[in-house]
Amino acid sequence: MHRPSASPSAPQRPVARTLLLASLLAFGSAAAPFSPALRASTTFAAEEATISEIQRAILAREVTATQIVHAYLDRIRAYNGPGTAEPDGRLQPIEPIVDAPGVNAIITLNLRPATREALGFDSRKARSLTDPVDDNPAMPDALEVAAALDAHFEATGRLVGPLHGVTIVIKDQYDTFDLRTTSGADAFYANDRPPEDATFVARLREAGAIILGKANMGEYASGIRSSFGGTTVNPYDTSRVPGGSSGGSGVAVAMSFATVAIAEESGPSIRAPAVYNNTVGISPTQELVSRHGMMNNGLHTRTGPIARTVEDAARVLTVIAGYDPKDEMTAFAVGRTPAEPYESFTKNADLRGLRIGVVREFMDRRVFSDPIYQPSLDLIDAAIEDLRRLGATIVEGGPDGLFTAHVRRLAPKLLNRTWTKAHPELFPVDAEGRPTTDHLNTLVELTLDPSRFPGSLTMRDFGEVSGNSVGENRFGFNLYLGARGDARIRSIDDLISQANFFVDTAESDKRASLGRHNEDRVYDTALRLQRRFAVQQIVLACMAELELDAVIFPSSNLHPRKVGSPRDPSRHGIGNYGMWTFIGAQGFPAITVPAGFTTEVYDRVPYPEGGDGATRVVGPVPAELPVGIDFLGRPFSEPLLLRIAAAYEQATHHRRPPLRFGPVESAPLRIADK
Repeated sequence: MHRPSASPSAPQRPVARTLLLASLLAFGSAAAPFSPALRASTTFAAEEATISEIQRAILAREVTATQIVHAYLDRIRAYNGPGTAEPDGRLQPIEPIVDAPGVNAIITLNLRPATREALGFDSRKARSLTDPVDDNPAMPDALEVAAALDAHFEATGRLVGPLHGVTIVIKDQYDTFDLRTTSGADAFYANDRPPEDATFVARLREAGAIILGKANMGEYASGIRSSFGGTTVNPYDTSRVPGGSSGGSGVAVAMSFATVAIAEESGPSIRAPAVYNNTVGISPTQELVSRHGMMNNGLHTRTGPIARTVEDAARVLTVIAGYDPKDEMTAFAVGRTPAEPYESFTKNADLRGLRIGVVREFMDRRVFSDPIYQPSLDLIDAAIEDLRRLGATIVEGGPDGLFTAHVRRLAPKLLNRTWTKAHPELFPVDAEGRPTTDHLNTLVELTLDPSRFPGSLTMRDFGEVSGNSVGENRFGFNLYLGARGDARIRSIDDLISQANFFVDTAESDKRASLGRHNEDRVYDTALRLQRRFAVQQIVLACMAELELDAVIFPSSNLHPRKVGSPRDPSRHGIGNYGMWTFIGAQGFPAITVPAGFTTEVYDRVPYPEGGDGATRVVGPVPAELPVGIDFLGRPFSEPLLLRIAAAYEQATHHRRPPLRFGPVESAPLRIADK
């Protein structure tokens, strides 16, 4: 996919701002002050609207971008209220609410103060708390941008770009030059707006997208709660979690608060909210989308869309993918993106000729025999049969899983010294850590004869081999804050001392987490890079030997847990939210697609209630909760993954909106006077 490369010295934000201001100056539409008296009716329904449907309606002059923005704002006003009880205040412990009236997914709205107040949104949703006047004409709000788009279309009959009229919400971890950005923290910045857009945000604006607001998130990219925004809940059962840390992004899309959202993932944080909210999430190849303009980017962080359809997610990926000189990792993408837009690969429903491997080690019922896992695994087994009916050849691995033979054969060689430390029973050392046997010779013997390795080593266990970096978080935080250049907050020390923090035993202590990050005094990613290289070699070798085009597995073996309830223990290689994150985190693209709904589930509760942390599983209880399937492929294989994901989606139609949050009775929609 060809796109002009920006000069390394060319700032991203002024490009987008120049385009917007040129539209405003040329057509003058945004200069008209907002007035509730300016009204026009429309038949446009925001619920489940796709990008192609929206743009067809605009081209047919059935709806304006301004009307579209108001339709989403009407839904936000109706359903974005609190989803949990806060009996002791915003920062104190919360209580879940069954059938809550709201979901709390949006924390900041791109509206000027007078407009926000006229539309009935509270002051905490303001674009900036450090700029209460907010009258800078170089920062048009969502309705002003929409009016400029409408004026451009009225004058030319053409859309300004591939995302004309598409409303998008951005995870608060990413910089938006016109909107408050704090990664969910209630931190006391001198200027809560960063100096420039994240690179992908600038690209979205240039394509005609309307940035409607910021999505709530697990503070500093962990959990489901933030000190500034509070707790987001699941619209399919408001007493349950939405997936983290991009929970607000997933819920906003499920609720039709916007057409698409942008999320971030270092572990499961794109796919968990997508799965738990019955939406599509793309966690792209690590090097495909720029991470510039996000707080604390690292070796595993990926930027990707959450949408209600595979095609919509692909349309956004087309705009945000590609080389960015401000993110050196995207240099790997040069020459490795398709000549055609990503959405063009979502039209073929025939999977004949494709070979898809099943990662059985992630759904081995001998291992995952607990009843809490069975509802999800049953639906994934059904999804595998759906793919077979679509013409795909389904490839099963050996009795211990798809990748097991390659893990056992290649891991000792590729991880070498790291491997010896992880297995002292094979590589003994004395009290000073010196080898007492010939470790190198043992590695040779294991590589020549993998059957000598005791036990059944699979990809489930691979993540337990040490591969963590040192100092990565402190480096990421301080680098971001130094570049942001705020007069008050310049380091983790400042984030700790100049902020409010919530108290919640079900969530990690954010102040303590920052303190732990701040203890590192060296920066060393060698082990993580070694493990990344090793996993890529193992997965690619397996796919080559078995002639696989992609692999599939459950996005999560678990359904959304109750708010405040215990997490499932991290065992058998399963990660946060029951998600399978390890392979994707090593640089492989993955797409999650809705695979159906449970009819009953089992929940984990403390045992004995109020005891020492032990838990037990109770149930079954009736519950219709979303389940998702992951499609994972080689780096930069997004076109092929999109083909498979779209074919499965179009054959099964498992996406459905939350039943409790139906269409709202909108006030007559307001448009600028022509």
